[in-house]
Amino acid sequence: MIEVRGFRRRLMGPVTVVAALTASFSGIAPAANAADAQSKQWYLDAMHAEEIWKTSTGQGIKVAVIDTGVNPSTSSLRGQVLKGIDVAEAKGDETDDYSGHGTTMAELIAGTGAGGGLKGLAPGAKVIPFRVSDTELQNNQGVNAFDMEEAIKAAADSEAQIINISMASDYYSSAVRDAVEYAQQKGKLLFAGTGNTAKKGNKPQYPASYPEAIAVAGTDRDGQVADYSQHGDFVDLAAPANDIPGWCDEDFTRYCDGDGGTSSASALASASAALIWSAHPDWTANQVLRVMFESAARGDDWEEGTLSRYLGHGIVRPGAHINRGIGKPGDPSISPLTNEKVGGAPGSSASPKPSAPASSQAPKDKPDSAAAVTGSDNSADDDSRLGLIIGGAAAVVVVAGAAYAFARKRRTA
Repeated sequence: MIEVRGFRRRLMGPVTVVAALTASFSGIAPAANAADAQSKQWYLDAMHAEEIWKTSTGQGIKVAVIDTGVNPSTSSLRGQVLKGIDVAEAKGDETDDYSGHGTTMAELIAGTGAGGGLKGLAPGAKVIPFRVSDTELQNNQGVNAFDMEEAIKAAADSEAQIINISMASDYYSSAVRDAVEYAQQKGKLLFAGTGNTAKKGNKPQYPASYPEAIAVAGTDRDGQVADYSQHGDFVDLAAPANDIPGWCDEDFTRYCDGDGGTSSASALASASAALIWSAHPDWTANQVLRVMFESAARGDDWEEGTLSRYLGHGIVRPGAHINRGIGKPGDPSISPLTNEKVGGAPGSSASPKPSAPASSQAPKDKPDSAAAVTGSDNSADDDSRLGLIIGGAAAVVVVAGAAYAFARKRRTA
């Protein structure tokens, strides 16, 4: 066993994860009609979303989307996007999505599905865009070098209860880590994709690898962890990532087929949290997350009290709690991430802990390389096969006296 996040957690190697929909989905190919993106959102049926929506749609919950911007004019997002902030300080504002990535994430979370667009898992929720830069934008325009840390802090101070970051970095940053910790202290849930470069060294990605972030890995239709999804002791949950369409570019003329990566997985985990929180608006972030952990899909051979290096606590299943009551909220003030007292009610003004010395802010242990996890299960919980995968972004700030040198390399999935 190894010491992680303030308490001892046992990590499993490759395990069989619950995948109740094997019989239902294994023989279905993606729909051929690219004009209707909803026909390719296989995970909505797998999760029995229609049944969940009879009880909760995410109404009353706001999700901060820290990404490339969010276009509020797509048919699926009209009326769903609240006033946000352009933290990148590039041309345009937070509604000018320079790649289409942020808009895709927003639709996966809260899209209405109008006009054949992507249907959000939490269509009753609202999104607040916080635009930051990726590597391409950084190379083409002058941008705010501190946009990620500032975006996280701004989101933590906003009305959003949930923060989604479908971007990641190869580099550890004390400033960004402090911002993530600040968000946790403010009673927010911050979800981030584990990254999509497991086959290229499996290097930990940030902010997912910070202890205070909820790291989401990605899975395919069969409940198997995606071979590109980063894995290690930092993984907390998993959600669907493969075969999820998204906007092709900033022109918003068509959706493209392909894997959504851990970007999509993170978005779906955020939407799952919105569904549960909407059903229990008096709960704290700690209680929502604890229920997500306890209701996540696990295999029959998954030893009690252990976590998977590939799927963490398991694959998100909001319906398991909303429709069947699986998972107990527990202590409202104790974080299931660290087992420490942290955070308050949504929107509380709890003060962040003082910044720790750099020596005490080391990254989580570097994960080992390993094979994909096979998912199969004979349970009747059809909504158990889900996996999350997010894109990556890299940012590092080197401080030398009063001068700042920036080596940033951000990518999306």
